[in-house]
Amino acid sequence: MKNLIRIMLEGAYGNFKRIFFARDRVTDMEMRKNILEGKIQPTDKVAIDACIGCGGCANVCPTNAIEMAELAVSEELMPGWTKSQVPKLNSEKCVFCYYCHDFCPVYALFGEKSTIHPNDVGEVKLDLKTLMDQPVKISDDKLSFISQFLSDKTILKNKK
Repeated sequence: MKNLIRIMLEGAYGNFKRIFFARDRVTDMEMRKNILEGKIQPTDKVAIDACIGCGGCANVCPTNAIEMAELAVSEELMPGWTKSQVPKLNSEKCVFCYYCHDFCPVYALFGEKSTIHPNDVGEVKLDLKTLMDQPVKISDDKLSFISQFLSDKTILKNKK
């Protein structure tokens, strides 16, 4: 019983110090103020410049948290491949399964940082035109497996 009372008193004293004397705070007061006033903007979840617009991330998303949004101006990445859409992530539907990240062909084929990520992807700088011109050595079975996920959403439904 003594230990329980001691724990409660230590907790109350610790909270008192935190509340009234701002002890042990991790977030500074300026950032707290910005958060409360709604001035903090979330970081981008999609690296638009690195995305090739294939729609694979939207096809593999089990919660339909990703929609493909039309670009104002289409971009030709290489002859025969024009990017006209980019993914838009709905964070409220996302369950952080990372299927979008794992099946992103930029990540899966080129070994580069994925263009879509439920968490902050940070600064992703890729020269897509150079990347698309590089030959990629990949086995036919792996290419077939990836292309199924990029093109057919029913695969995930059939696995359940």
